[in-house]
Amino acid sequence: MKFSKKKGEVKAEIVVNGAKKFEEYGFEGKEGEILVLPEKKRVYVGIEEINAENLKTATANIIKALKKYKFESVEITPPNTENEDLLIAFFEGFLLGDYEFDKYKSTKAKHPIKEICINSKRNFDKIIKEAKIRAKNINFVRDIINSMPDEITPAKLTAIAEEIAKENNLECKIYDENYLYENGYHAFYSVGKASANPPRLIHLAYKPKNAKRKIVLVGKGLCYDSGGLSLKPADYMVTMKSDKSGAVTVLGIIKAASELGLDVEIHAILGAAENMIGGNAYKPDDVLKAKNGKTIEVRNTDAEGRLVLADCLCYAEENIKDFDKIFDFATLTGACVVGLGEYTAGIMGFNKEQINEILKTSEKTGEHFAYLPFNKYLPKLLKSNVADICNIASSRYGGALTAGLFLSEFVENKEKWTHFDIAGPAYVEKEWGYNPFGASGFGVDSILTYLKSL
Repeated sequence: MKFSKKKGEVKAEIVVNGAKKFEEYGFEGKEGEILVLPEKKRVYVGIEEINAENLKTATANIIKALKKYKFESVEITPPNTENEDLLIAFFEGFLLGDYEFDKYKSTKAKHPIKEICINSKRNFDKIIKEAKIRAKNINFVRDIINSMPDEITPAKLTAIAEEIAKENNLECKIYDENYLYENGYHAFYSVGKASANPPRLIHLAYKPKNAKRKIVLVGKGLCYDSGGLSLKPADYMVTMKSDKSGAVTVLGIIKAASELGLDVEIHAILGAAENMIGGNAYKPDDVLKAKNGKTIEVRNTDAEGRLVLADCLCYAEENIKDFDKIFDFATLTGACVVGLGEYTAGIMGFNKEQINEILKTSEKTGEHFAYLPFNKYLPKLLKSNVADICNIASSRYGGALTAGLFLSEFVENKEKWTHFDIAGPAYVEKEWGYNPFGASGFGVDSILTYLKSL
């Protein structure tokens, strides 16, 4: 899809808060309403107010609405604003709305709209270039998450990371199961040891000249999660290909940041593994030792993502010196989805100023995060009688918080650390906003905008 200054075959208009109505067609210009008049070559979409999420959704809906017609170009006037975030969102929406995952279908998706015609004398080249990079990488993340687990194994995810490193001039280090075992990453190693597809720790680094900050991004990459010996019910195993979303999100962020040429040094640590069953699977009652020496009592093998992340956090602290911030991303807990719903990610940590900065940034991109605060009563829920800490809490309540608190035990400077539980919005089995069925690529936009602000 390209952008130009030509005249389009059909004209599109975003209607704000009922500013234009077509009562004869039942269109009142309300949020989410779409009206296509093919004989008049017009399409209208309604939004409540102008913000990043609504603009992305509106332009995505224009593309979706026109897929059933034979028009190849659509003309639209961009918002009359100097706000760069709003304009990026406006152009992004077209590309995000055109996405369909059809890799395994014999009948492929149709993409009739080839050109977006901009009705304006302004020059949007810089904005469009950034929007394209962002959308391309969000769709890249969607593709990998949506791909079946038999295809995206830890080895395949490693190969994808290596290819990205080669294309974008990134440093790349890969560590196999032998390295994990021999160097004391036994929590991570144990999760993946029963799988026929052994685990991998992937470390990518983007090092621009004169970098203003050094940021570490850590991602949970469970290429498949059966629950291990604490086996999930069959219904809960479906969609577990999405348990690699944290690692793939981190991969998308560093790829996009390098293509945008951001002045921030970024290290991406991906913990890739499969949590499977077998004669050598790790067991409830096992006591595992993480790289930092802390021992972990395993009471549920389906609380495995935090074990992988624990050692990845330890690796980052040991191998990356003098970083400014460390963020981890994971589809970590069903509790977070119960508490916040499918469309909001939980954000946790000890540095409220840092968390508030990210919350403000997410408003600029139209992604939803909610702060979940720790308190002094939570640590005792992770107390173990046989080890330093337990991998699940003694209470069924507050599971997202206790999982986040568990991770904090593997970070030395807790003021630098922020945890993102993206279990809700990373993968949803229905369309929502500008997102399709399945993977959303959630988090890429907000973190890129945050990194730009540094």
